Amino acid sequence: MPETLEKRCCGRRVATRGLVRALAVGMALTAAAGCSGSTGTPPDTAAKPAVEPARLTALHRLPPITGLLFTPHLRSAEAQQKTAIACMAGRGFRYVPVPPSKSPDGADERPQPFGLESSAPPRPTAPSPETPPASGSPESTAAYRLALFGAENKRVTAKGLRLSVSRPGEGCLAEAETRVLGDGRMRWLQVRILLFEAQEQARKDVEKDPEFRAATTRWRECMDRNKVKAQDPVQVQNSLRSAEARRTSPVAAADLRCKAETGYLTTAYNRLAAAQQRWLDQHPDVGDDWKKLSARQNKAAGEVLGTTS
Repeated sequence: MPETLEKRCCGRRVATRGLVRALAVGMALTAAAGCSGSTGTPPDTAAKPAVEPARLTALHRLPPITGLLFTPHLRSAEAQQKTAIACMAGRGFRYVPVPPSKSPDGADERPQPFGLESSAPPRPTAPSPETPPASGSPESTAAYRLALFGAENKRVTAKGLRLSVSRPGEGCLAEAETRVLGDGRMRWLQVRILLFEAQEQARKDVEKDPEFRAATTRWRECMDRNKVKAQDPVQVQNSLRSAEARRTSPVAAADLRCKAETGYLTTAYNRLAAAQQRWLDQHPDVGDDWKKLSARQNKAAGEVLGTTS
């Protein structure tokens, strides 16, 4: 009998968790599920990549909104941290932020919206938090928090269509962000929220795409032939609770094998790219503002760091 992966508590990752990851790529100064089924034994259980690494990297770069969201602004992040460190020093505190990610194209943070792509362990879903301050240290005091974050009632909020994110309205973090973005600071955050929402909506829209639906049907038929009953690759991913399961589970091996045989990821990423491009075409102001504000912070970062782009 085919194995059945029951939908007991499965679901995509909470949207706000992905938003934290996406925003962290461009706002680098922020301080500090699954379901089960019995396992059959399909033939050839070695979990091989669904797509060769070079080809997979090219597919990851296709969706244009994801590309914007996860374009690292490393110079901006470094400039903000340098500004915040100097600001805190001027107020009598030592501030040691977590260094920004050095990933050249944001690959470490990019989502994988179509389930497993290899048997490698999943990437972290959020940036590493700062180490909590030691009890009794200057960093644990209310004065330190006020200097860094400002007063709670002074926080400012940027809103998208469905989500909103607040940031310090005063304090050294606010000063650092303002140094590189000026009066465009809140628009930059809003643009990133809108892009994140669009990325999530495009992923939902792909489910209605005829080519994508046909690819999922081919994948499901392949899984049936491998004696695994599953609705879609995301359900399979949610059923694998550990890195060991991803590496050794015959279900994972069947999933990756069927993706390779059917060209699933190639179709999926191409259709996602088309859905995201449609959104950008319908909202040209968002893309234009992203470019303008990116150039603005790059110029300001060069001034802070004493470098040129």
